[in-house]
Amino acid sequence: MITASAPHRAFNARVPGSKSLTNRAQLLATAAGGSSTLTAPLMSEDTLAFRRALIQLGAGIEPLPDDSVWRVTGLGRGPQGSGRIWCADAGTAARFLPPLAATGHGDFVFEGSEQLTARPVAPLAAALRGLGARVRTAAGGTLPLRVAAGRLDGGRLEVDGGLSSQFLSGLLMAGPLLAGPLRIRVRDLVSRPYIDMTLTLMRHFGAEVAEDAAGEFIVRPTGYRAADLRIEPDASTASYFFAAAAVTGSSVTVDGLGRESLQGDVRFVDVLERTGARVHRGREATTVTGTGVLRGGFVVDMGEISDTFMTLAAIAPLADAPITVRGIGHARLKESDRIEAVARNLRSTGVRTETGPDWITVHPGPTSPARIACHRDHRIAMAFSVLNLRTGNLTLDDPGCVAKTFPGFHEELHRLFPQHPLPASAARDRR
Repeated sequence: MITASAPHRAFNARVPGSKSLTNRAQLLATAAGGSSTLTAPLMSEDTLAFRRALIQLGAGIEPLPDDSVWRVTGLGRGPQGSGRIWCADAGTAARFLPPLAATGHGDFVFEGSEQLTARPVAPLAAALRGLGARVRTAAGGTLPLRVAAGRLDGGRLEVDGGLSSQFLSGLLMAGPLLAGPLRIRVRDLVSRPYIDMTLTLMRHFGAEVAEDAAGEFIVRPTGYRAADLRIEPDASTASYFFAAAAVTGSSVTVDGLGRESLQGDVRFVDVLERTGARVHRGREATTVTGTGVLRGGFVVDMGEISDTFMTLAAIAPLADAPITVRGIGHARLKESDRIEAVARNLRSTGVRTETGPDWITVHPGPTSPARIACHRDHRIAMAFSVLNLRTGNLTLDDPGCVAKTFPGFHEELHRLFPQHPLPASAARDRR
């Protein structure tokens, strides 16, 4: 059990834009006719990789000098031409861009880093073939993925949503560019809030998409129209700062992330309420206040907000009873096997941890000094940085991997909580 050891303090965390919103908006603006303006987009390795890939596909994306605004000149159709498209580590690029390419004309090969190549794309390739596209993957159903694009007429698909909601999002976003209606029936859908986000943004850019029954979608071949969008702060990234408030007895507010957020991960604060934190959900901001005690003794299904389960698991040793997280089997197929990676890191600190195919249980207890294996996974690095605010005895083997979604994470956490050590490179930059 934790007890706050410092006087109550209140902070405003500077959380950058949502990766999920930034990349979806880039794609939809590219598919639209005319010019769209994206305000406050996320600047990170993943979003820049996505932007470069869209430019390779023919998009015109012109950032202001400070990158506070991106102006996107859309194609008004699918891409034309050919080329090798580099996705780097960005899972959204590998899952969203091949369906977009399939609606155009040409020959496109999508490639990525070793880490991304290990992640499956076979279900996406099978779905595109079901629409008549000519698609090939590597022998293991991974990248490289080749799309020989021509006219796609639409049709009916049945999609397994159990591995990743990104496959469904990619297919839905391609739908308005097909020659006829697209009907998709999905089973075992994980991370439903990300599909809701996709549907909302598609409508914002002029698409006609409906869910006739639970898990049954129809997309009309309307195309897209240009639209402007302000990107919300990233709710997944905000989870680390909200958790930091809970474990330090402080208050942290994130402006721009209110109760009407498009992002499902804002519901992480509901989980923090179960640990005893106080939460205020305003229209334009959310505040979490730690109470000095972190309660455990509960089981929670985080399948719909699985990007935040590591935030909870990492601070669970500080609770007064075990915490079990369920419904997260698909997290084994992310940048790392996140269930196993979190469990091994906690065990390396001496914390008792048990796992199953889709669950993890973390028991309370003190931590021994340990070096955290990040597995090039930004969320592992950020989650264990929050635990270290209380323990002070953990180091990261790859602090720089946070650049995938938040290059300035360490500086911002240090600004709010000076006990968080700056990586050596960041400390040198500040001198």
